[in-house]
Amino acid sequence: MKKIYLSVFVLLMGVIQLFGQAEFSTGTLDVVVNAYGRIRLYTPGDDIRHLQRASILVGTSSTTVYDYSNDAGTVEASALVNPPAWGDFQIHGVFDNSDSGNPPAVDVALDAYGWTNKSYTILKFNVKNKDAAAMNAYIGLDIIPELDETYGGDEVNYLADSKVLYFHRGSTGKQMGVKLLSANLKSFKGFEWFDGYSADANYWDWMTSGEIMTSYASTTDDGLVAVISQDAQAINVGESVNVFFAFALGNSQAEIIGSLQEAQSKYDLISGLGSMPENSTTLKLGKNVPNPFANQTSIHYFLPSNGKVSLKVYDQLGNEVALLVNEIQSKGTKEVIFNPNKLSPGLYYYTLTFDGKQLTNKMVIAE
Repeated sequence: MKKIYLSVFVLLMGVIQLFGQAEFSTGTLDVVVNAYGRIRLYTPGDDIRHLQRASILVGTSSTTVYDYSNDAGTVEASALVNPPAWGDFQIHGVFDNSDSGNPPAVDVALDAYGWTNKSYTILKFNVKNKDAAAMNAYIGLDIIPELDETYGGDEVNYLADSKVLYFHRGSTGKQMGVKLLSANLKSFKGFEWFDGYSADANYWDWMTSGEIMTSYASTTDDGLVAVISQDAQAINVGESVNVFFAFALGNSQAEIIGSLQEAQSKYDLISGLGSMPENSTTLKLGKNVPNPFANQTSIHYFLPSNGKVSLKVYDQLGNEVALLVNEIQSKGTKEVIFNPNKLSPGLYYYTLTFDGKQLTNKMVIAE
């Protein structure tokens, strides 16, 4: 197997960055993101690739699906973030539909996070609606495995108990797992790779089917493709939503599941909400991340039903200094990005009000 590497590179703290492509190594996993948002995974030392491509999908109709192959352009080239906002390593890039100019008009900000000596990465996709009207978007991934840098003869199983997609060739060789961390999986379709599969109509059918296959085994040397999606999310004009996935490499199913459970715990911690079942009746307010912060911070909360919501920020004297949310919202997990603008450094409180209940947490604006 031949690989071509760029000869000019910058090596800094074990991390390589190449012309709009960025890479970090945790010591047990290499993560590479190119200038258009393609994610690849390698094992360190031998540089063997195990994930040919994972890339975001954003679908709003059978003729309007944003995907890597047909639409992706570069807004901000992938680059290392130092220091990282979370974890020990971070790659950040922003991509849009400028390559094709076709709808949906979106900005997709990707952050890939890693931890020293951990064999998993957490991917955060922030999808912003740049269309002229609100959109109801199905958000998912297009996944092409390449275990041990080989196509074909592989299989993917959906492990319902752990909500993990498990890629393998029996019990031999390197194995891979994928988990949607921030929502429940709506659809999973496995199929044999074929030229031209990346048509909007195909993606739309697979993302919206509501069917979660239990398994798919490749029958040719072309290998398999997996398309997954969460349920549709409403995104107003100029607003955005976050979706989190985790990928792990390992040598056994148990190792893969353990890594992805650890990734789920890290996500639950930063969202402050824990894994919320669909039928939860508990109002929750997460801790803001990062905290302390200087430029912006993220606040998550969970609504057990539809209703009027307000989220306000107060100073230490109880004066309201910011109104972040004041509207009717649907049930589910929400995220608000707070920019302190000209607020003075110090301690503040943010209060969520819903259905006669109030929850309050502390935040600190750094100097």
